[in-house]
Formats: sequence, C-alpha cells, structure tokens
Amino acid sequence: MTAPSKGNKTTMNFHAHYAGITQPIETCLVGSGGFGRSYLAQACRIPLVNARIAVDMTAEAAGRAFAAAGIAASEIALCDTATEARAAWAAGRHVAAGRLETVIDLPFAMLVEATGGPEAATRHSLMAIEAGKHVALVSKEADSVVGPGLARLGRDKGVVVTPVDGDQPSLLIALVSWAEVLGLELIAAGKSSEYDFVFDTATGSVACNGVTRLLPELREHWLPGERSVVATAAERARILGQAFPLRAVPDLCEMTLVANATGLIADTAAFHAPPARIPEIADLFSQAMQGGLLSGTRRIDVFHHLRLAEEASFAGGVFVVVACENAETWEMLAGKGHVVSRTAETAMLYLPRHLLGVEVATSILDAAGLGRSGYGDDYRPRQDLVAVAERDLAAGTVLTMGGHHHSIEGVGAEIRPAAALAEGRPAPFYLAADRKLLRPVKAGQAIALGDVDIAADSGLLAMRRRQDALFADKAEFANKAGDAGLTAQGGHAVNGASTGAMAAR
Repeated sequence: MTAPSKGNKTTMNFHAHYAGITQPIETCLVGSGGFGRSYLAQACRIPLVNARIAVDMTAEAAGRAFAAAGIAASEIALCDTATEARAAWAAGRHVAAGRLETVIDLPFAMLVEATGGPEAATRHSLMAIEAGKHVALVSKEADSVVGPGLARLGRDKGVVVTPVDGDQPSLLIALVSWAEVLGLELIAAGKSSEYDFVFDTATGSVACNGVTRLLPELREHWLPGERSVVATAAERARILGQAFPLRAVPDLCEMTLVANATGLIADTAAFHAPPARIPEIADLFSQAMQGGLLSGTRRIDVFHHLRLAEEASFAGGVFVVVACENAETWEMLAGKGHVVSRTAETAMLYLPRHLLGVEVATSILDAAGLGRSGYGDDYRPRQDLVAVAERDLAAGTVLTMGGHHHSIEGVGAEIRPAAALAEGRPAPFYLAADRKLLRPVKAGQAIALGDVDIAADSGLLAMRRRQDALFADKAEFANKAGDAGLTAQGGHAVNGASTGAMAAR
C-alpha cells in the first residue's frame, strides 16, 4: 500500500493523484440493488477497478445484476460453494454467489457493502475486516449505528473502512473539509432532499417523485419579494405539508454520518428542512440574528428544492454556507453568479450531484490504493440517529423496516448527542428496526432500548456494544445528556413540521 496522498479531491488532478496505483483493484459487491447495479455497470469502464464478484440473496440474483451491466451469460458463473467460486475465478469468469462466505477467500482487496440491511451490512463488514479486506460501507443504515466502531476495528486490522463518493455523506464531508482547508468560516452544511418539488405556475400543481397535487396557494409564496425568506419558507412548508411528507429518515441518517466525521451538529433534532429555491439557501441557513433559521454556526440540515420544470435540479447534491468575511471579495463573486445572501454576510457553495455507483471508484482508489478514508482521521460517535414514535405504538408492534427509504411506519427519527446503549436511553433507529415492542410507546416519545426485543445473538447489537466500549473514554460520547434520553437537543418527531420555528423567526 502506498502512502496516503495529501491532495484534496475537489482541487487535485485525478490522474496524478492515482498515478502510483499500477494494478486494478479487485472488488466484491454485496447487494445488487440500484446502487450496486450502477457500480457494476460503471466498473466495466474503469481501468483501475475491477468488479468480478457479486453477492446477493441468491446467486441467480447476483448473476442478473452482472447481465444488466452487460456481461455475457457465458462469462457469469453461478457459484454455491467456495470450490466453485475459486474455479470460476481462476477461469477468469464473473463470480455470482448467494453468500459472502462463498467468495470471501477470493483475492479481492475491497468489499463494497450495499445491502442496506443494518444486521447484514455489519456482519459482512466484520467478515471482510477479519479477512484483511478494505470496506466501502454504502449501507448508511449500519453506519449510523456502528460505523465509527467498524472504522476503528478496520484501522486496528490495517484496512480502511470508508464511505463512498456516490452518496452525499462522503461528498459533503469532502466539501466541508475543503472549506476548512481554505479558511472559510462554516455556518452550515447539508444536502437537498432526494426528490425536488416541481411547481407548475400555470396549473398550480406540484409534482414530487411521481406524485402530483394541486396546490395553487403556493403561487403566493413562490418568490419572497421583500418579505422574510424564512417566513416565506414557513408558508411553503405549511402548504406542501398538506400533501407531501417534509421529513425523511434517510436524510437524517446521512447527516448523522457527516456529524460523526466533522463535528457539525443539528440545529434542531429533526432539522428545519425548509422548502427553498437555490438562491435562498444562503439566507435560510444563516443565523437568526442575520435573518436566518439557525441558532449558531457549524450546523447540519437539509432543504427541499422547489423549482420550475425548466430549472435545473439540485440533484440531491450537497452544500456549505460560509461567512463572507471580505466584502470586496464576495461582491466580486456575487457578480459572477455565486449565491450570496441578502445581507451579503453569508454565501452558499455547492455540488449539485451525487452519482451513486458511477463515482464509487474514487473512494475505492483512495482506500485500497492510497490508504485513506473518506471519513477522515477522527470518525467517532458524536451524534446518534434515534427512533421516535410518531403515533401511539402498542406493545407487540413489529417495527418493520421497508420501502425504498428503509423507513418504519409510525416511527420517525431525530439526531441527538451520542451515548452508550442503556435500557432507558433512546435506541438507535436502525437498531430498533425489525424488532418487536415489549411495551407501549406514546406519540412523541423516543423508543428506548429497553422497549424493543432484540435477540441476544444480534450482531448489530454486539457491534454497537463493542463500539461503545471502544469510545468510552471520549468526552463527547460519554455525555450526560444521553442519561436524560428524551431532551438532549429538544426538537420533535421526524414528521413534525418546524414551520412554527421558521415563522417565529
């Protein structure tokens, strides 16, 4: 392994950055959903990365993912045993398997874990670390519960655990660190929600993720004019909230990872999440004394991109809001089209993209080729994503995780200061997922660890306890706010609108 590069991804020449990597890095993908398939397809075109091993629920499913990437059927071997996998590998074929155990001894350097299942992702990551293989942890669900612990175990074993550039956490961590290297004062950082609200001013309809609703009242609040941008966003939230959810657990999950890597915190436990147009972001994510939403600096949040059909999307991209410390400089940059607030005190800098598996290669090359992780050097449990009941939940309720967003019906999430597990403390959201409630939980209450029935052999639970022990000496982790459990940051359940806070400001 070569020495870690000191270059910054946002400014470097990539060919020069990776010039010391002379042989393609072999990878194994676990989980061939949309993210995994986009990775397999792109890997066929990347000179320094190979993806000849795929694992899914069945070998047939993994084989179909290879086929979708354009691999000929004659080149795909469906393998049920390690012996079959070794023979297929030696023959130069693509190996499709239904279990990681079948392929773990093949000579790949890095596991790309993209199952999205917190228990499975933890087990796969530990297996890879034990085998001396690097891990690209795409499964944010596991990362939000045990990511810092996995990264620490990997480091102790001499391998790298990293997030991936195809997802917002890695991209935002890089953007935050870039801003810090430049000496910019960070006010806020975040991302746009996954799907835009697209407004048709002629019909008064709003389309979002394939759903269209008539909301003609939004016309009155399309542009703030001379009004407060914060108050305008609050009115939009009130209108849109009648027809669409304005919070999504995955958004909070992703920002939990960013908080753990950067030390940023949530201004309110379930985010402000204002509906906004791109030119308004520098105003909204400024401090209240500047007319914005925030009570302090170095905050994380998300926004819902509101736009017209003919306008470009933010595309689930990431942003930072920084202080404009030199008036002449930022006046010049505003003239070049940069997003500067009305007060000229803050500006937004952004990357309007995240390309899923298409751009995973940079993270693979950094980790397996250069020995560096996208988390940085200080990834630790600073914040927890905790489960909060959105309605009264009866004892015996199974907290089934499902859907594209891996959500739980009737359960939201909040970001609170991290604390070691305890019976009376809030349970991490994805540790509570797919468990049965042992006792009732009232709407608005956090679901405590003691409220859920977790099997004694849960690998996720064991790994979280191991993480708690690894970081027990960290003051930020062993905080007493966790003992109070429900009021560490205040806030509200994930679908509770923050419109009141916006309107008040």
